[in-house]
Amino acid sequence: MKFYRHFLLSILLMFLVTGCALLSPPPKPSIPTPGPTALLLELQLAANNSNDSIIDPVSNIIPAVDPEIVFLMENVSKQNLMGYVQTLENFGTRNTFSETERDDFGIGAARRWIFNEFLRVGNGRLQVENQEYSFTFQGLATTQYNVIATLPGTASDSGVLVLMANYDTRAADWLDGESLAPGADDNGSGVAALIEIARIMSSRTWNRTVIFAALTAEEQGTYGSRYFVGDAWLDGAVIDAAINNDMIGGRAGIPQSVRLFAADFYTSNNGQLARYIEYVGGLYLPTFPVELIYELDREGRWGDHREFVNAGYAAIRLIESEEDLSIQNSRRDTWSLIDYDYFRKIVQLNLVTLTNIAGTPPPPSPPTVAAMSDSGRYLIT
Repeated sequence: MKFYRHFLLSILLMFLVTGCALLSPPPKPSIPTPGPTALLLELQLAANNSNDSIIDPVSNIIPAVDPEIVFLMENVSKQNLMGYVQTLENFGTRNTFSETERDDFGIGAARRWIFNEFLRVGNGRLQVENQEYSFTFQGLATTQYNVIATLPGTASDSGVLVLMANYDTRAADWLDGESLAPGADDNGSGVAALIEIARIMSSRTWNRTVIFAALTAEEQGTYGSRYFVGDAWLDGAVIDAAINNDMIGGRAGIPQSVRLFAADFYTSNNGQLARYIEYVGGLYLPTFPVELIYELDREGRWGDHREFVNAGYAAIRLIESEEDLSIQNSRRDTWSLIDYDYFRKIVQLNLVTLTNIAGTPPPPSPPTVAAMSDSGRYLIT
């Protein structure tokens, strides 16, 4: 008799579940995506065969690659990256104290080109502005301009994401605004990444706002990022994550990996951001590892992310796996030395990180506790 009761109960439950499924509303329409590519199938197979899959003990969700993000990742163009770097190099120098009026030479010409290029690739969605500030260094005064391109998100109450790179260069002398300082890798590569990622992300709408910041006066001591961070702090901006790309072009023969610097790795949001990038990179670029380094930067060196870290924002630096100090800040830093296959992978890493974060809903508000009555009980909302 027990067997029949259990059998009838199972049949009833089956109908109830089926009925609920039939009565549930149809799924919301999603952005059309192309069919599965060879890369997507390869990534899905690798994830399924991995022994490192993380399963949420509550929901049993297994993280996996998003086909739409894979499609965007595949659209990162080596030709575009090469063209952007060549154009920046052709301005001769982008030294903070270089020419500002000419259209073919100096930091002013570079700034106007970056501004217009953001407008061109932005699909009508990028809001581009020059952030002006006064700068004096070793007795020389100048007016500098960060170029800021904002891709507004649909969730107005969420924090923003910042992707940054400095566009200034230098020769051996920090104040030399005339000698050639092509700065292809340092840091034309970072600026090229900003423009290419802005182009691709502007083809879609995202929940979170993304800011692409091309900064100046980094070579003299991260003054452009200091001004940006100070202005954001005064405006009460909530910056959830900031990623600095500085020298990411690589060269033939260097290890196929990227270094990631994160200060206070175990005790800060910098470490959380670093671990997130490493994990997402493992899903989408499993053969291109992220080397986590538990420091703010290389000893005695700096990058624009340090101003964000000093202000309490989560920020990290990405840099090629090996540097060549004989090339940096010299005429040898030209577009022809960059490995564009390697460079493309770091740009893809940035893209999959930003799109995964930008596509998420804003975090829930923290609960508030209020007294219900004089009974001493409290209501948590």
